[in-house]
Amino acid sequence: MDKTMQHEDLRELFCRRERRSVAAARELTREALSAWGWASRADDITLCVSELATNALVHGVPPGRGYLLRLWLYEQGAALRVEVHDSGDGRPGVREPDGESGRGLLLVDALADTWGVGQRDPGKVVWCAFTLR
Repeated sequence: MDKTMQHEDLRELFCRRERRSVAAARELTREALSAWGWASRADDITLCVSELATNALVHGVPPGRGYLLRLWLYEQGAALRVEVHDSGDGRPGVREPDGESGRGLLLVDALADTWGVGQRDPGKVVWCAFTLR
């Protein structure tokens, strides 16, 4: 992991193309959610972060690059957006699972209130959002 940025309502972590980066993304997420009082949705959000980070690592990060995890609160702390920025091609979508793979975005679709894919140059941003219940 390279850099961590923290503000009152924002957490960012740049992760190198390493397997351990997914664990670091989960750890940052748990710490942020605890600090922000989001315990009621922590398991769902942490699982979504893990799936998005894994997808970026496996499918979206070319050798020598990394991905950015961004978590931020908005709507006076009642909503949370998770973003994973990578420089890979393609537009991910929910698909039928194939053996041990293909369940990541299926889980995100089931657990997040909403999710989507945005463009960046190069690559994409896969995001999901949650409201405090």
